[in-house]
Amino acid sequence: MNQQKEALDIFLSAVESVLPENLIKNNLHVRNGQLTYLDVCIQLADFEHIYLIGFGKASAQMAKTMEKLLGKWLTEGHILTKYHHSVGLQKCFITEAGHPIPDQNGVDGSKKIRELAEKATEKDLILVLISGGGSSLLADLPEKISLTELADLNKFLVHSGASIQEINTVRKHLSHLKGGQLARLAYPATILSFLISDVIGDALEVIASGPTVEDPTTFTEALQVLEKYQLRSSISPSILNYLESGKLGEIHETVKAGDPCLARTRNLILGNNKMALEQAKKKATTLGYEAKIISCEVEGEVETVADYLVSEIITCREVAHGRKTALLFGGEPTVRITGSGKGGRNQHLAFLMAEKLNGLSNITFLSAGTDGTDGPTTATGAICDGTTIRCAIDHGLKPDELLANFDSYTLFSKTGGQILTGPTNTNVMDLMIALLDF
Repeated sequence: MNQQKEALDIFLSAVESVLPENLIKNNLHVRNGQLTYLDVCIQLADFEHIYLIGFGKASAQMAKTMEKLLGKWLTEGHILTKYHHSVGLQKCFITEAGHPIPDQNGVDGSKKIRELAEKATEKDLILVLISGGGSSLLADLPEKISLTELADLNKFLVHSGASIQEINTVRKHLSHLKGGQLARLAYPATILSFLISDVIGDALEVIASGPTVEDPTTFTEALQVLEKYQLRSSISPSILNYLESGKLGEIHETVKAGDPCLARTRNLILGNNKMALEQAKKKATTLGYEAKIISCEVEGEVETVADYLVSEIITCREVAHGRKTALLFGGEPTVRITGSGKGGRNQHLAFLMAEKLNGLSNITFLSAGTDGTDGPTTATGAICDGTTIRCAIDHGLKPDELLANFDSYTLFSKTGGQILTGPTNTNVMDLMIALLDF
């Protein structure tokens, strides 16, 4: 088996371990009317109605598995997911919507979720299924802000190089659902949220902009993000006026620590990047590698991440002494797009690594998103090695021009390094795998 095939097998094994159906089947149980997860035990018969709501790339598959688990106990529900991520549901309605740029379907689906939350009473239980992508999909419109204005802001933020924490700080303050406000609307119903984390450190307030948790950020900080990335002059006056009004206290802040509306709410992590890395380590070991998880918190601009990864690879190469070694990383780099080419952060990172590894033998590198998509492409990432650049040149490509134009998709579609999985219906950030065999 060649290294590229081994790298792909390790990646696919890791993704399988965090598929919603596996996470739910292995961890949640309903026996004799009791729903249990770890130390949580819920008597389902104590509630008049049990509602299921969800938002994110994994939410539809999560809902399908939860419907089977809950059976007769489930009353109804509404799920909001990305286009082409739907599955067949029995009791829940489903809305497909735009991601990462919100659209009218997102607005309509968010309204349905809000209505379901507001009709719940203190005698009801709301099970909330949250996963990566939920922040874009949950697209309610604040007063005097149009969908076009909100969509344009999201485009600017996504392309600015801002971290997901910074992006969601802004999103939370342009919503009546995010930043704990879904819990505020549903109070005094009981809420149990199950989350598949797609953020560094599993910060609950960042995953899908934390609709059911306290939010430490403020309107002032949202404005500071726009200042930092020089976006104030690009966005609509309506958005700026809304945020400025919030800063002055004229609009309710997001939910803060100690708010009574959170007293009947609990948030539980079902899956995360670390779980995927642990499975990647197991798979690499079965393939004969000495596997090492280096970090599950890789972040920062993609160029800086590439330098860091190469440094780790070279250091390992110097001490490996002939042992087959797998270096495993997880996280989510950011990319500031300046060209007009096609690609995403994983393909762009693999392109950078291909240049840095050019001419080196017995080193293979993979970077891919666990959700099955990388930027506005059908690929989820790419694999490269020391021959990738030479292969591109042999195909008549000009790697330097492609890189400058952010056109990693073309490079890997021609050299054969592209990874195509289709939507995986999960999302625990990205995985980066380096295989060394000397």
